[in-house]
Amino acid sequence: MKICFQADADLNQAIVTGILRREPTIDFKTSNGSNLSGLSDLEVLNLSTEEGRVLVSHDQRTMPRYFTEFLVTQSSSGVIIVLKSLPVSEVINNLIKIWQTSEAEDWVNRIAYLPL
Repeated sequence: MKICFQADADLNQAIVTGILRREPTIDFKTSNGSNLSGLSDLEVLNLSTEEGRVLVSHDQRTMPRYFTEFLVTQSSSGVIIVLKSLPVSEVINNLIKIWQTSEAEDWVNRIAYLPL
């Protein structure tokens, strides 16, 4: 099954816009589209998992800790942490490549950092 992405509230919106402009068939939900604003990290992880979406976030400070905590009680669709220092164009290229070369099952219970 193809990967579906979920943008965290802190993800640079230009990343989602750029990806959908280049590859409109990618299923990438925005934070606003999922009403994530104001939710805790655990709630965001739960919502993205319920929808079978890999969460894409800039939050390298707290998200990895909450991801580990989340895995104690349930499975996750996966998380990709994007370093804020990475140019938007490089993030777009990396996420499109991930979408093209992997399946949703490859990301279950996995956390990865961009650049890979």
